[in-house]
Amino acid sequence: MIQFVANHDDLSTDKGFQFKFYCDKCRNGHMSRFLPNKIGIAGELMRAAGSLFGGSFYDAGTAAYHVQRAIGGKAHDDALETAVQEGKTYFKQCTRCGHWVCPDVCWNHTAGLCEDCAPDEHEELAAQQRQAAREQIHTKTREQDYTQNLDFLGTASLAQCPNCQSKLAAGQKFCPGCGTASVAAQPRGKFCGDCGAAVKPEQKFCAECGSKQ
Repeated sequence: MIQFVANHDDLSTDKGFQFKFYCDKCRNGHMSRFLPNKIGIAGELMRAAGSLFGGSFYDAGTAAYHVQRAIGGKAHDDALETAVQEGKTYFKQCTRCGHWVCPDVCWNHTAGLCEDCAPDEHEELAAQQRQAAREQIHTKTREQDYTQNLDFLGTASLAQCPNCQSKLAAGQKFCPGCGTASVAAQPRGKFCGDCGAAVKPEQKFCAECGSKQ
């Protein structure tokens, strides 16, 4: 039976054997102790060197075969079995999903299952509260009108002097061309001095009596 099938890296070289095992949930890991390869290394590597440097390029495949033999075979299998037995002491296997997880972060000790299958109630509650708060913030910020004071049509930039029709910048009280007070600065409710009729700021003559304003 092979353990840690999907969650380990084989770091073995011609010098020896070493393996990394990972938690299936958070990817925390454990690296096994390095085990020197004392059996068959010298002979296999010598044969590999002879195939590669003493023969033709055709023998490169044979050299690779001898290198593989140096790090494979029974010595490699025994080292892997030793590393698996060592690694199993650092992980727990969930009987529900079969995943190997680290006991400190991803294991629910009360339920005897991994936290994917049996989440911690307090952690899950805190996570759901933060998720709900994030969704509520998203909703409330969209309900707020942040653009009510923006001039989308650009009408402020289209203001003109009532006297010379020069363009006025937003907030200007007097025309830079002729000095006439802008519409915004002129008092509302202006009346003709002769007849008392209402006169608009842009009128040059009274519409009732014709008097110059």
